[in-house]
Amino acid sequence: MILLLTPSARGRECADSLWAATGEETHWAQNLQEGSTRLREQTYSAAVIDQFLLETEPEEGDQMLEHLATAFPVYINFAVTGMERLVREVRAALHRRKREESAARRAVAEQMRSEMSETLTALLLSCELAMSVPEVPAPAAEKIRAIDNLARDLRGRLQVS
Repeated sequence: MILLLTPSARGRECADSLWAATGEETHWAQNLQEGSTRLREQTYSAAVIDQFLLETEPEEGDQMLEHLATAFPVYINFAVTGMERLVREVRAALHRRKREESAARRAVAEQMRSEMSETLTALLLSCELAMSVPEVPAPAAEKIRAIDNLARDLRGRLQVS
């Protein structure tokens, strides 16, 4: 979803155009208070913000910006920006947001893979050390081998993905 914040009389038209051009539901807020309320109630992929609002109400603008969460901000001067440019800017922002989300997901996945690999290495080493203890009872040795096999299987799966 996209949130459009502008007091412009063309706000409804802009919201409809964005919805048609991007395929994302677009909500229109006419002031910063309404925008803040919507941002608290919903999750938006982008927030298109009229620069006029931020310049005329800086404190309320700061409060509203605190509620953006994951919404990618797009600052537009509606007094000089046409509909084509508005759509182009929002599409570019949505594309940047997708790229950044994808990069963040890859980074998190790699971090998790690295941490799990370290833990698996420690687990496999512990299994080897436990098996090297003289006179390990057969039931315990069997359990240690099972843990070792599971850890090796998990390591193999991590390396494949």
